[in-house]
Amino acid sequence: MTILSTTTGEQDGLPTADQAFRVEQHGIDYIAPSERWATPRDLAGFWGGAMIQVEYFVYGAILMTFGFTFAQALSLILIGNLSYVLLGLCSLQGPNAGTTVFGINRASFGPHGSRLIAFFNWLTQIGFETEGLILIVGAAVVLADKAGFHAGTPAKVVFIVAAITVQVLLPFFGHATMVKVLRLLVLPFVALYAGLLVFAVEHANLHAVHHGAGWQLYMVGLAFSITLSGLGWTENGNDYSRYLPESASKPAIVGWVFVGTAIPQILVMTLGAAVGTFLTTVGTAPNPFQPFAHTSTIASWFVVVFLVLSIVQLFAINSLDLYSSGVTLQAIGIHIKRSYAVLVDSAICLGITSFAVFNSSFNTLLKDFVDVVIVWIAPWMAIFLVDWGLRHFRYAASHLQRTDRTSIYWATGGVNWNAIGAELFGMVASFSALSPTFHVPTWMNAITVHTGGADFSVFTGIAGGALAYVLAELATGRVKHQVAAQERLLAQRA
Repeated sequence: MTILSTTTGEQDGLPTADQAFRVEQHGIDYIAPSERWATPRDLAGFWGGAMIQVEYFVYGAILMTFGFTFAQALSLILIGNLSYVLLGLCSLQGPNAGTTVFGINRASFGPHGSRLIAFFNWLTQIGFETEGLILIVGAAVVLADKAGFHAGTPAKVVFIVAAITVQVLLPFFGHATMVKVLRLLVLPFVALYAGLLVFAVEHANLHAVHHGAGWQLYMVGLAFSITLSGLGWTENGNDYSRYLPESASKPAIVGWVFVGTAIPQILVMTLGAAVGTFLTTVGTAPNPFQPFAHTSTIASWFVVVFLVLSIVQLFAINSLDLYSSGVTLQAIGIHIKRSYAVLVDSAICLGITSFAVFNSSFNTLLKDFVDVVIVWIAPWMAIFLVDWGLRHFRYAASHLQRTDRTSIYWATGGVNWNAIGAELFGMVASFSALSPTFHVPTWMNAITVHTGGADFSVFTGIAGGALAYVLAELATGRVKHQVAAQERLLAQRA
């Protein structure tokens, strides 16, 4: 089996297969050691540029709409962002495997079984992309309003099409371009949010809510915060860490990922919560930016700067989702170049965003979406990490590229039914403790019903998926047999 490499030479210290402002030729194929140019610190700059952005500001404002005191919201932000350790752990496999998350996932679920989970992830990435596009259009509508122009249906359609067109650029070029641009955006956006902090300090009413929420609602807020923090990014981590050499320090990877993600998101979400104490409709308005249109608490000129730069940043963050959705589309089994997959996904986002902008509230859509993401991603993440541990924290990289019977990860008909069964069990366990925004029969979420509305879905999903997978493997020894073959292969190549 030949492992594909697209290196054609080097320029400016980087292989031409992955240079800024050149279309990256890699998809889910193996990244050769000669092309592993990144360092753990690069991950911090990359993720930092993605985290200092307006989505997290809006999430912080939405937390205040649950009925929390500011102190409760702050504690939820701090605890929720600890989940970025999970993203760090789910970035450790790429340097060894040399491929994307759902290329690696073939080991735990089998080459064919992994396609189902990849499909779940593809839908999730499309959802996050749509979320960003809704906010971009919302910001454009408010900018038009401040310019004295009422943005009706035709204008919104133009905004949507324009946003789709622009957002294609970064992910189309690929990894190195995204790394460079996201790092460049760190300082301008630190300055932007520092400016907003000045207004927040003057007007924030940190005691606006006196009594706060009970423990049941607190757990709902915790599930919201964890999912929109580290847990919701775990299915993306190795898409970017695969450009690190195999010798990269694992503690350094986890540490730099955490520094680049948790710290900026804590600060931005806290700022959003503070602004939510005086612009109280940011978290409830159909368009989260509408309260900025005519506010007297923030200078009009600053609102314009804030919205323009927020749009730029939203394009940048959407590039991560589009990049990952592109390589995930390949992992599903669709034979398409990564750059072209970006175009396909953008076309799909056009239709979904158009529906969402004209028919739904951002707040409602986000909460519904979070519920769906929790149910599949919590057990998947647990199975992914447990499986990696069972395989002695390494893979036979060449066999991850094989999708036929010659792969040592083939299992039964290309499916590891232990993992599929554990995923289904974990999803049921997660849903049983979910406090959804939509109506479900009480027997479907019995744990939540019997605890008065508390949401333990993240924890039951992780525990259920991990426990079911371990028990299944103890009973069948499937991974044990694969590990023996894996270790023989690795010993031959040592």
